[in-house]
Amino acid sequence: MTDKSSNIFVRALSGFWRFLDQGRRAVINILFLVIIVAFVAALFSEKKATIENGSALVLNPKGLIVEQKRYVNPVDKALQDATGNQDPAETELRDILDVIRNAAGDQRIKALVIDTDNLQGAGLSKLQAIAEALEQFKASGKPVIARGSYFDQTRYYLAAQADETYMDPLGAIWIEGYGRYRTYFKSLFDKLGVKFHIFKVGTFKSAVEPFMRDNMSDAAREANLRWLGVLWEAYKEDIGKARHLDANAIETYVRELPDAMQEYAGDAAKLAQDKGLVDGLMDDIEFRAYMKEKVGATDDDKTFKQVSMNAYLKEIRPAVEMPSDSKHQVALITAKGEILDGSQKEGVIGGDTLAALIRKARTNDNIKAIVLRVDSPGGSAYASEVIRREILAAKAAGKKVVVSMGTYAASGGYWISANADQIWARPTTITGSIGIFGMFPSFQELANRWGIHRDGVGTTPLSGAGDPMRELDPQVATMIQTSIERGYDRFLSIVAEGRHMTKEEVDKIAQGRVWAGLDAKKLGLVDELGGLNDAIEAAAKLAGIADQYELVRIQRERTPQEKMLEQFLGQADLGELASGQGSPMVRQLLQKATQTLHRLERLNDPQGVYVDCLCTLDD
Repeated sequence: MTDKSSNIFVRALSGFWRFLDQGRRAVINILFLVIIVAFVAALFSEKKATIENGSALVLNPKGLIVEQKRYVNPVDKALQDATGNQDPAETELRDILDVIRNAAGDQRIKALVIDTDNLQGAGLSKLQAIAEALEQFKASGKPVIARGSYFDQTRYYLAAQADETYMDPLGAIWIEGYGRYRTYFKSLFDKLGVKFHIFKVGTFKSAVEPFMRDNMSDAAREANLRWLGVLWEAYKEDIGKARHLDANAIETYVRELPDAMQEYAGDAAKLAQDKGLVDGLMDDIEFRAYMKEKVGATDDDKTFKQVSMNAYLKEIRPAVEMPSDSKHQVALITAKGEILDGSQKEGVIGGDTLAALIRKARTNDNIKAIVLRVDSPGGSAYASEVIRREILAAKAAGKKVVVSMGTYAASGGYWISANADQIWARPTTITGSIGIFGMFPSFQELANRWGIHRDGVGTTPLSGAGDPMRELDPQVATMIQTSIERGYDRFLSIVAEGRHMTKEEVDKIAQGRVWAGLDAKKLGLVDELGGLNDAIEAAAKLAGIADQYELVRIQRERTPQEKMLEQFLGQADLGELASGQGSPMVRQLLQKATQTLHRLERLNDPQGVYVDCLCTLDD
């Protein structure tokens, strides 16, 4: 009786489980079919944006302007867009430049409107590239008009490039200059009982100072003030030229702002207008009415005739870029982010990933030259060397290699650039930082304070030498420092070879010091000052194909699954439904507070040796 009851129970349980399993599979299959049907329907139902004649192109970059967007899993991105709980948005510089240049010759586009309200940040070198494109647009005879609710330093640079710049009557212009402020942790770690063993070479290699000091060293202060000053002078000069202001107008505005605000009883908008920083004050209702007069109204009369940057980009850029069959190609490869070991996705540079892209260009007989667009503060020394070797292999194969530096090309970013046939940078590029460091934390004192002790035996003096719960053996420390010094000597040799200098000459301008591109040109660290287009033209000229060449982009190939998800989920445009919950200011503060720790956490050099300047402006 017990056996029969047991068997009946087992059979019932088994049957129930089969029912659940089959139901689960059915639900998954139905969901999959729904996704496929929706995907196919989206493909066939998609319509190109209709652009009315006489429309204004609205240049409205969102988030950070970057060389290359970081990779985000399409499903995660869709969920972030839907909930509004997302990292800062990113807009590729290439997209902005493409729409401006194309719109200049597009007869349907009558004007360009700059909307900066969703812009969160951009390096000065990127803003200068956009300014150059806007100048070319204005040369077509079409007006550029900007309006913003409020202008910070980055937003104002972009808005100031317009023929007419307007601001909300309740707005303000906040320009503060460039600064380099970091958080220093030494006293905190001393109180906690955490000891950082620092190994470095270079008087100016200040990347590790937050772990060994409570303030900025005199050497770092000197170097930082120099390159920050170059950026500030360029900013003031560019704004003065765009707004037809006296060369010292911006400096005077910033320094007198506290007193001026008292004089204007806190009316920052009127102050900005009287100082010539904006042409007028308009709220969004007034601005829409003004633009209706300029380009006409939509059929429903709600706003002016317009097309957004993203909609226009879809209009002018093919959904699928066809491979080129030209025999004279220049390959453009982007190296953006920290340099990490192994294979990585967009947002950081994987040593193996970037090397594979260079190798792909090297083995293509149609590609005669390679332009490497570097926008990186550095990272793993080993990964940097993996990339450099592939560059040398490309040169040995007869390819011309030209580096175009973006906002940053320092430390490891310079390591991978040094052996190029030519190096181009903007005067405001941050480069150099030829130095090397390593760190080893010891938590023994902290553990002992909490009654935790570590002890044991080993077969050699080196047994357990890498245990962070033990004090670092002096012999091991000597070994690491020796390795760091050898790495620095190798860095000097790489630069000396690539720049046709002696090691002694390189050492004088190295020592971990960061330079602005303007000074780097004088010192011989870069060959020419200019933007990406200048570097591309130079590469074609070096390869002897200046009269006829085609630019091709070499990028990581997406997997079929990634492509399908990106295209399908992109159709949903869930970002339009996002509520944007949460305080942007709080999110920004949290991001800044955790930035340094996140960067250190990601570093994965197999030997723990780094060529990283940690020199972003927002530490």
